[in-house]
Amino acid sequence: MQFQTVMVSLFINFFFLFFTGTKSESGQKDMELRKTSIYNTIDMAPQLDYYANTLPHQEIKIRPSLDVLRKTFEVRFPPVEKRSHCCEQLKQNKKDIYFLFFLSQMRCMLNIWGVILFLRLTWITSQAGIVLGLVIIALAVSVTTTTALSISAIATNGRVKSGGTYFMISRTLGPELGASIGLIFSLANALAVALHTVGFSEVVRDLMRSYGTIMVDSLNDVRIIGVVTVTILLFITFGGMDWEAKAQIFFFIVLMASFVDYLVGTLIPPTLLKKSQGFFGYDRDIFIENLTPSWRGPDGNFFRQFAIFFPACTGILSGANISGDLKDPSTAIPKGTLMAIFCTTLSYVVIVITSGASTVRDASGNMTDLMTGNSTSGCLGPACKLGWNFTTCVQSQACSQGLANYSQVMGLISGSYYLIVAGVFAATLSSALGFLVSAPKIFQCLCKDNVYPYISFFGKGYGKNNEPLRGYILTYLIAVAIILVAQLNIIAPFISNFFLCSYCLINLSCFHASIVNSPGWRPAFKYYNKWTALYGAMASFALMFAFTWWAALVTWFVISLLFIYITYLKKPSESKSKTCLRWTSEIPQCLVMTGPPKQRPALVDFVGCFTKQVSLMICGNIIMEPDKQTQFQDSTDQYVKWLNKRKVRSFYTQFTANTLRDGVRYLMQASGLGKLKPNTLVIGFKSNWMESSPTSIDDYIHTIYDTFDANYCLCILRMMDGLDINDHADFKGLDTWPRILLANDISENSKSDQVKTVFKNAGGTKTIDVYWIADDGGLILLVPYLLTRRKCWRSCKIRVFILGDEENMMESRDAMMALLKRFRINVTDVVVMTDTERSPQPKNMNRFLETVAPYRLYDEQQEDVSVQELKKKEPWKISDKQFEAFRLKSERKVRLNEIIRRNSQNTTLVLVSLPVPHGDCPSALYIAWLDTLTCGLHCPAVLVRGNQENVLTFYCQ
Repeated sequence: MQFQTVMVSLFINFFFLFFTGTKSESGQKDMELRKTSIYNTIDMAPQLDYYANTLPHQEIKIRPSLDVLRKTFEVRFPPVEKRSHCCEQLKQNKKDIYFLFFLSQMRCMLNIWGVILFLRLTWITSQAGIVLGLVIIALAVSVTTTTALSISAIATNGRVKSGGTYFMISRTLGPELGASIGLIFSLANALAVALHTVGFSEVVRDLMRSYGTIMVDSLNDVRIIGVVTVTILLFITFGGMDWEAKAQIFFFIVLMASFVDYLVGTLIPPTLLKKSQGFFGYDRDIFIENLTPSWRGPDGNFFRQFAIFFPACTGILSGANISGDLKDPSTAIPKGTLMAIFCTTLSYVVIVITSGASTVRDASGNMTDLMTGNSTSGCLGPACKLGWNFTTCVQSQACSQGLANYSQVMGLISGSYYLIVAGVFAATLSSALGFLVSAPKIFQCLCKDNVYPYISFFGKGYGKNNEPLRGYILTYLIAVAIILVAQLNIIAPFISNFFLCSYCLINLSCFHASIVNSPGWRPAFKYYNKWTALYGAMASFALMFAFTWWAALVTWFVISLLFIYITYLKKPSESKSKTCLRWTSEIPQCLVMTGPPKQRPALVDFVGCFTKQVSLMICGNIIMEPDKQTQFQDSTDQYVKWLNKRKVRSFYTQFTANTLRDGVRYLMQASGLGKLKPNTLVIGFKSNWMESSPTSIDDYIHTIYDTFDANYCLCILRMMDGLDINDHADFKGLDTWPRILLANDISENSKSDQVKTVFKNAGGTKTIDVYWIADDGGLILLVPYLLTRRKCWRSCKIRVFILGDEENMMESRDAMMALLKRFRINVTDVVVMTDTERSPQPKNMNRFLETVAPYRLYDEQQEDVSVQELKKKEPWKISDKQFEAFRLKSERKVRLNEIIRRNSQNTTLVLVSLPVPHGDCPSALYIAWLDTLTCGLHCPAVLVRGNQENVLTFYCQ
């Protein structure tokens, strides 16, 4: 029988190791940085790969389950990494299309710059003047900057996968708003393809007409050129992201060359021809004249000019829209977006100032207006002092040149007109190409979520990079249909409103996540504020109606219909539930075995600190059958009132059972409903275990075993002087109260049942020490993070202790810091424990031996009685064979306690990974381990064990 058990255990081990892969050469370096837990050779220490299982194309690495840890014998061979050659080859194949943050910045800049920059910005300067022109830029940029800050916060709140803006909104606000804006935003990007293509076509048409070339007529020429152009762009996208990226780089270089050409042109002395067209170089009088506004025509007001300029600031989401192709979106999106806004804003400011300081508003372009004498009588405008008289065309309003009349002033000022034309081509084509790529990728993610019917057809991807070819074709057809309209004034209102609607909801999602203070909202990007996000949302909403009120009404009407469909008509799906409850799944929902709650206030306060307003808490009380008659009938109401008075948000339930084990097992099965069901059991440490009966110890330990078997998480709180205040309070004086209470916090009325514990008092500037020995999903990190969100614990710092060796100590520390950074949990320090495998001090080991001595069988001292018979009578006792089999584990526990006492004497709270015992571990030995791990401390200690499932993630999922 023993042989069969060993063979089954070996099979389970090899089965587990087979499905966790084999070590490759590429993983050699990573293996040097990782160790197994000192508790068990198959119980792994924290590793990044266990939390990276939501990365696209990443093979899942499996933790051993609690059942495996409980039932599998240890096998002494090194742990194995799961790194398949397929996965490594896939990473090598994708390296060429991964974008650095600079390429994300470049993409945003290319989509922000467009026709407005080259053909309208100088005209806006003439209308609003330099001062108000800069105000217009500042107001527009304030909206896009607040949106960029919100995008950065959302993008760094976990790892963003493909789907960009839609993905971020749907995983933050839920699918109701996310899907609605995703569909609208996809359509906006498709329309933007047409907008920029039509803008390009108009420039080409005008250039052809300047050479006397006309194909059909003015309108049809735009249509022909537009359809041909967007078809060429479609074939570029079919070439894959690498071809598209190369095309964008080419456009970027052309744009940079055109800017340099413009700046150089402002410094070159103008020719007489350029002077006749209004460009005179930098001049003080021209600058002063152009500082103030000169409103003209139907568009001559501030808000109309603002509306015309604002599309020049859209495109800030271009980097986020291709998040699936970014190597590190959480880094690339914030840096790239904000740097793109800064660079493009700087270019706008430079153009407004340089054009306003060097070019007059009105000029005739006629060489005969050159003044031959020194008399300037009757001459109007700053050009008079420079020898030119444009008074006739100004008075007759027949001027065809100058800032107010000529749309291509940048080409006039530049050193080479054709470089500016090339810049116009690059700006329009790059924007069209960027939106042609963005729209299908957003729509593909929306289709994969299966939120709306009949669109899943477009979610299919092709090739190694999952290219949405069907989405490309759909976007192309929409763009062609809009290009046939061939009128920018009809297309632009809808596009501006769709983008502003997106900005509004992005800012709203950031504000919503901040104001509800959800535990899942912990962005690594700290340079945002919920009130700036609210400003961005309100400003975007107001601008929608200020620009074109009817387009705004249409947009919000469509979004409302989509929202109503998902909320009331569509049946809830599994994906929807997963999205909505993403944050809830990260929070421990606790069943707390408090007994009568007012007898164990520390246990109540501890759990209440990290569940209040964010999660479920149920206080459980097991009433033994013999004590049933002595309990008051109204005890439930009394305890609920006590909890309410203590401001603890918790349910209370009591259950009658013969044993503690039976009662807890029944409560775990019956408590909660649906998603509001406990997943974590919290109990107090049995501090009087050495004075308790063996049956009581066995009952307590098997309660822990049942918790593991039920796949529950487990927390065991140990206070310095116990949890039950009745064990300490004889009411003869304050000194008799345990140290969990502070004398100056006790009411003057000694009969008060409301007393403060350490969890109700400020932790000061002390630290919370986390000894992360075994990787159980991250619960041991989540608990202190939730504690530090409370006001009284906010100033506490978190230190993390991990396993390591001296050779790779710094590498292990850096690897852990990188992992914690991805979790967005701030820790003050990571300490690598390199001496955990040393032998413990003899005096400490002897103390442990004395502790377990009363519970040993001592096989060699038994006469005429078999060990098996003794074990049947006293199953909690430890045979010599068992003691020797677990001796190394016992030494490790004693040694770890020495390290904890050495490093954590002055901390506020200590959390230690709870070891999972093998099924054959005697209950007396296991409780001795728990006692040894946490003894000798002057602060509360918590033994924590998750259920081997992730409660911390660095991917939005």
